[in-house]
Amino acid sequence: MTRNRRPAAKRLLLATGAAIVALSLASCASDRNMTTGSVSRSAHTGAGMSLDQLGQAYVKDTRNGALAMRYAEALQAAGQTDQSLAVMRKAAIDFPNDRTVLAAYGKALAAAGELEPALDAVRRAQTPEYPDWRLMSAEAAILDQLNQTNEARALYRRALEMRPDEPSVLSNLGMSYVLEGDLKTAEIYMRKATATAGADSRVRQNLALVVGLQGRFQEAEQIARSELSPEQAKANVSYLRSMLSQQNAWNQLEQEEKNTN
Repeated sequence: MTRNRRPAAKRLLLATGAAIVALSLASCASDRNMTTGSVSRSAHTGAGMSLDQLGQAYVKDTRNGALAMRYAEALQAAGQTDQSLAVMRKAAIDFPNDRTVLAAYGKALAAAGELEPALDAVRRAQTPEYPDWRLMSAEAAILDQLNQTNEARALYRRALEMRPDEPSVLSNLGMSYVLEGDLKTAEIYMRKATATAGADSRVRQNLALVVGLQGRFQEAEQIARSELSPEQAKANVSYLRSMLSQQNAWNQLEQEEKNTN
């Protein structure tokens, strides 16, 4: 694949709101190998609380690292990227040596488009003598967005050596090919990811996206329906179809495909 295809594909992904699942690092908070212990000792993590409830709890206990990460994740899901980053920036100051906090801070930075600082935060969270596959995948996802494709894919493969057939890593590797405009290869990795035990909704929605980007809207809607209500799935695919139509993006990708053959 040639690199001249990446800008069009990347603009299209940004327009359609595509997700790179490796950057969802909040799940690392439950892994004892990912933290110094300062965060994991907190009894109040905010599990099962609404965004408003999390906000109220956070105001009362701003130095609770686990709660801060949960609140930041909820803010991110609600589209409040700047506030999510502010919460994680404070947490990173409060827990400068905690790997889990640094990883979540990297996620928030990447979501806000601050890719270089995000890369630094994720790398600081990694420990060379005890490398974590999730941080490798997260670093690779950021490198992909910085157009450092070869370095990103080398990290994805290292992560897969540590965690064979891990669906989140396979999905992120698939997204790497989406960014490059190679939708057929992307679909191969996405389908392998969704067929693997442990694949979550984000992985399957990435497959639906890749299928939709190839113009197979009915199939994309069927995939989306396994995770969403019929109304939500239809709305998502309609939005994707609309974006492709408005930007003439599908024709552009198709033309680029022909030019490389």
